[in-house]
Amino acid sequence: MGEYSLFGKFTVKDGERDALVEILLEATQSMKNVEECTHYHVHVSDDDPNAVYVYEVWKNADAHQASLTLESTQKLIKRAKPIITGIERISTLQPRGGKGL
Repeated sequence: MGEYSLFGKFTVKDGERDALVEILLEATQSMKNVEECTHYHVHVSDDDPNAVYVYEVWKNADAHQASLTLESTQKLIKRAKPIITGIERISTLQPRGGKGL
């Protein structure tokens, strides 16, 4: 099984984008200790003030699934849930190469 990546979009309540960004940036700190996670990037768009995008690259899909059960991840999810109004998996990708991979 090769590398696995996700590109997702979180939609939040009006005015809560920065709060979710902060929570997801905390997640990036947690991911520094997870060897199977090679990239975890948090993005915002000038075009949508209620959206936060996350791009993740993992050694494999199982590693991503396992990360969702970590205590630190569960705590962040619990904090984020009240401000999230929608989650969309834009795409699941199979990295082929490039800078940083």
